Amino acid sequence: MTPAAHGFLSPSGVEIAFLLVGLVTFGAALVTVTTKQLVHAALWLVVTLGGLAVEYLLLTAEFIAWVQVLIYLGSVVVLLLFGLMLTKAPIGRSPDADSGNRPVALAVAVVAAVSLVWVVVDAFRTTWIDLDGPAQGSTEVTGHFLFRNWVLPFEALSVLLLAALVGAIVLSRKRATAAKNGLSGSGTENGRSGKEQR
Repeated sequence: MTPAAHGFLSPSGVEIAFLLVGLVTFGAALVTVTTKQLVHAALWLVVTLGGLAVEYLLLTAEFIAWVQVLIYLGSVVVLLLFGLMLTKAPIGRSPDADSGNRPVALAVAVVAAVSLVWVVVDAFRTTWIDLDGPAQGSTEVTGHFLFRNWVLPFEALSVLLLAALVGAIVLSRKRATAAKNGLSGSGTENGRSGKEQR
């Protein structure tokens, strides 16, 4: 007897896990962009990026999964949290975080998603993967593409992250200086009013 052919109605355990993790990741991404608490948004972003790392593992792209964990979870999210702390962003709900342009933002998001899906499908429609060669998620293949074709964007991203960190520090120092000047000014005015009363 020949085994039953694997098809859409008989998914494997990996495919079921991929679908469940994808749904959790999608839900976390929705909460990230809809919550009004900035710190909660950053923490839900951790869940979203962690879910993507799990998806990469299920696709047998171990190197990309660990890069996702080390760079995005270990650097980008930590940088965002440091920026929130250094700029003294409000912990609770922030009315300033909602501009009231949700329909426009939703329309832009839908157009961007459709365009991205169309570009990816059009680019890989006739692409065949060589199963006899090295795995597509291996260090060899990823390093070949990254350091031959994507060196400039990779370095530009590192400069962008450094600029964001420096900007957060500069903003926090300006606010601290303004607060000190305000306190010293109020102390001087209190001293003057006390002398005038005498």
